[in-house]
Amino acid sequence: MNAILTIALSKGRIFKETLPLLAAADIAPLDDPETSRKLILDTSQPDVKLVILRATDVPTYAQYGAADLGVAGKDVLLEHGGEGLYEPLDLKIARCRLMVAGDPNHRPRLGRPRVATKYVNTTRRWFADQGRQVEVIKLYGSMELAPLVGLADYIVDVVDTGNTLKANGLAPLEHIADISSRLIVNKAAMKMKHARIKAIMAGMAAAVGA
Repeated sequence: MNAILTIALSKGRIFKETLPLLAAADIAPLDDPETSRKLILDTSQPDVKLVILRATDVPTYAQYGAADLGVAGKDVLLEHGGEGLYEPLDLKIARCRLMVAGDPNHRPRLGRPRVATKYVNTTRRWFADQGRQVEVIKLYGSMELAPLVGLADYIVDVVDTGNTLKANGLAPLEHIADISSRLIVNKAAMKMKHARIKAIMAGMAAAVGA
């Protein structure tokens, strides 16, 4: 009996764009996470299960060994810190940019400007590295609202087309990082289940290259 191998994924764009890459490694879910209420999905491989999580939780599950592998955006990995994980493969999916954005005509408040974001650690690092003092406010959604109502001078968020920013009178001002989704592997699992993980990685890497 093979040991079970668990892959952590998040619903939505990352899941949809990961499916063809998993298919290249002969792994297909037997249920659709959008319609199934199951949080652990069986796959076409009896020894591989998919666990469906919030995107921000994927690295944590992989770090602590509750998942052997995972797919997470680089934005989430920068915020998490990547402890206990290997990041062997850029899957080149779900691409976007992590940006500082704001109203280009707005003059920030005197003293420490306020920055609203869910990427608190990344934001603090970005401004600290430049010797700029800011007050970081943690928000969980609707970042674009913060400058409009005077909660913050700037936001830090992922930008895809920039249409939402534009619609709210905001613009990207500073580029922090290019974002894409990465395959991550628990360090202990890489040792214990090396051959199986390497085989999956090889299939996915071939599909990324193609």
